[in-house]
Amino acid sequence: MSEFAPICIYLVISPLVSLIPLGVPFPFSSNSSTYPEKLSAYECGFDPFGDARSRFDIRFYLVSILFIIPDPEVTFSFPWAVPLNKIDPFGSWSMMAFLLILTIGSLYEWKRGASDRE
Repeated sequence: MSEFAPICIYLVISPLVSLIPLGVPFPFSSNSSTYPEKLSAYECGFDPFGDARSRFDIRFYLVSILFIIPDPEVTFSFPWAVPLNKIDPFGSWSMMAFLLILTIGSLYEWKRGASDRE
């Protein structure tokens, strides 16, 4: 049982470390229902206008997709970040091919004007 003592201590302390900061503010907080301003609608300091269900321009979605594209590049680049003497030529050239495909895709987006703003 003494082998598992550090694990048991960790399992007891880790929930306390995460739950205590969540519970500490409650005794010091005030009732928010006493302030009607806090319960009112708020949109950038102005009263809300228009319908929240209005249609968005497709460019908003395109910009979000364009920002998501570099994420796989970074994720797949982490395994390549090893000392170069530990990676074989196949791994090196496969990463170069992956980066080439992403570069071609980025150049295509740039040529098509996907990131242009009007």
